[in-house]
Amino acid sequence: MKRVLVLLLASAGVLHAADFEAGVAKIKITPPTPFWMSGYANRSNQSVGVVQDLWAKALALRDPQGHRAVIVTTDLIGLHHSVSDEVFARAKKQFKLDRSAVLLTCSHTHSGPVVGLNLNVMFDFSVADKQRVEAYTAGLVDKLVSVIGDSLKDLSPAQLAIAHGSAGFTANRRKVKPTGVTMEPNPDGPVDHDVPVLRVTAPDGRLRAIFFGYACHNVTISPRPDPELDFYKIYGDYAGFAQLALEKSHPGTEAMFTILCGADQNPNPRGAVEVARQHGESLATAVDRALGAEMRPVRAPIRTAFQSVPLDFAKHTRQTFEDEIKKAEATKKSDSKFRKRRAEMMLAAYDKGRPIRQVPLPVQAIRFGQDLTILALGGEVVVDYALRSKREYPNENLIAVGYANDVMCYIPSKRVLKEGGYEVDMSMVFYGQPGPFAENVEERIFRAIHQVMQKAGAKPKP
Repeated sequence: MKRVLVLLLASAGVLHAADFEAGVAKIKITPPTPFWMSGYANRSNQSVGVVQDLWAKALALRDPQGHRAVIVTTDLIGLHHSVSDEVFARAKKQFKLDRSAVLLTCSHTHSGPVVGLNLNVMFDFSVADKQRVEAYTAGLVDKLVSVIGDSLKDLSPAQLAIAHGSAGFTANRRKVKPTGVTMEPNPDGPVDHDVPVLRVTAPDGRLRAIFFGYACHNVTISPRPDPELDFYKIYGDYAGFAQLALEKSHPGTEAMFTILCGADQNPNPRGAVEVARQHGESLATAVDRALGAEMRPVRAPIRTAFQSVPLDFAKHTRQTFEDEIKKAEATKKSDSKFRKRRAEMMLAAYDKGRPIRQVPLPVQAIRFGQDLTILALGGEVVVDYALRSKREYPNENLIAVGYANDVMCYIPSKRVLKEGGYEVDMSMVFYGQPGPFAENVEERIFRAIHQVMQKAGAKPKP
């Protein structure tokens, strides 16, 4: 009888280990040096060196029914839809992956390369520079497709588990004053200190991958550099240091970071590379604490859902942008050239008879049994969306990811839209959008969230 019990327990362990198959892969995406960097409009030179390499990493998962999902993390500021759409199309053709089964995320480092058309109003490239960016971007698409394929080739039995830690260096960066909204630490503003940690292990207990996130802008480097050379070096900021620290403490493991809904959150304090290292090691410590705590097993099946929701911009006319050009030419403000460049783009759209009235936002859900749901929103998403999603789905073990699949602009909540400030106005200039959004932006997004969550099997609170 004792021998039978031992055999049954052993059999149960094998069955549990086979709940999923997982594959992990990575590929280097560091740009050549020198190269134009993205994230800060006041950079006037190309990169001068590399502090740490940048990577794209893929985690492929398959349940016993054959349902698959592939999560890709990148040490980049964000992907324009022209890049991600090509990756999705090729992944479908080469690997038979449904659109809803592929999730592209980023760290949103501001110390990485220009990627395609992302934030293109910031730059006025020469022909040669434009060609170099296009060549890097084309190579990036190839590498993202390749790393997806490599992760699928690496599939083998695995167990998943989820836990949550906490890190305290993120701070709300919007302070509402009688004169307007300033960008400075606001101890009274909403924040999300959650550090979700997904552990992927082999049946023998070997740690294969750690997927984790944090809702904080990846901008430890100050836009007013001191020392200046740090401002022109390629690296992953705090997220890059966190991944390196985890991979050092867990040899043979791939650490995969994604930024969460941190568009209105900044590291505090900010400074040079050493400050980013300190934040990264702090985040890695939070991840290790979660790994050492009791973790909840994540079980099959995998269910995925995707929807693209059109978001309305506030009303504008041709006169809106003609006036903006006149005002930009009449002033010597630092943002005048960018406002003029954006206005010219909008007038060109009017000339073609296609003024920009909407922008599509990708909304995606990947749900694992009743144990974990990844909700992924495109754009630079403010923290309100994560906090509201957690309130509306209190029974879901939720990871609310921002900056996913397409980073087309900031995504303000109704509160942020009403308050105004950088996320509502000037950021739209850099992204080449007519902005601001119409007042219905938050409710339209949450209708789409409810639909994809329902399709993935998640239920809101009664």
